[in-house]
Amino acid sequence: MILTCPNCETQYFADDSTIGESGRTVKCAACGHSWFVAPPGLEMDPARANPAAAHEIYRERVREQRRRKSRTVALLSWIGTAVLFFALGVAAIMFRNDVVKVFPRAAAAYKMAGFTVNRFGIEFADIERSRTFNDTIPVVTVSGRAVNVARSTVDTPLVKVDLKDERGRTVATRFGAIQPAQLAAGSEGSFQVVLEQAPMESFQVELSLVDRGDAPPDALAAPAPAADAALPEAADEIPAGEDTE
Repeated sequence: MILTCPNCETQYFADDSTIGESGRTVKCAACGHSWFVAPPGLEMDPARANPAAAHEIYRERVREQRRRKSRTVALLSWIGTAVLFFALGVAAIMFRNDVVKVFPRAAAAYKMAGFTVNRFGIEFADIERSRTFNDTIPVVTVSGRAVNVARSTVDTPLVKVDLKDERGRTVATRFGAIQPAQLAAGSEGSFQVVLEQAPMESFQVELSLVDRGDAPPDALAAPAPAADAALPEAADEIPAGEDTE
């Protein structure tokens, strides 16, 4: 067989028997380079034929291991980030009332997403409305209960009563206080709001809760008049426990 030095390409003639069945390492007489020669008919191992190739194969294996570790770390990072955002999303939904207390503007985003928000932790119950006259002055009285559905004691906000006409336009507004000023978790208070000179075209009553600082300074100044005679009531829409801010 003819042997060719991979370094200087010097060729040699060698008998097949001198190579043996398992091959052997030979050395070039011209340049001194050594390489492995496989026996005829067998594939030669590149690592044994060229020591430099063996080092390159080893380095490639190390690089591949590093690439696998990098892909694993990146995948775990993406999974961890996804789990974190999912957990934050679930918490933001479950504790949305607490979030809105800290960031009131978030209420609009929750409503756009279809979630009800009650940042005050108070719901209305047993709403009653009556229309009477004090002499010739029409008076509308709205009363009911305020229930603390939060998990802690809350300072009660003000109750805002809007009278609306048939087209849904607000024709009169009045504010009232909930008594007592603080409600423990699960407890309830009461309120009564009186609107003097209520327009006769008022058709609907809408209740909402507002911060005390958002109401006019004289919102609670007007006294409640005595009622004389009750008149038949119009059909009212009273959304219980809805924060319309």
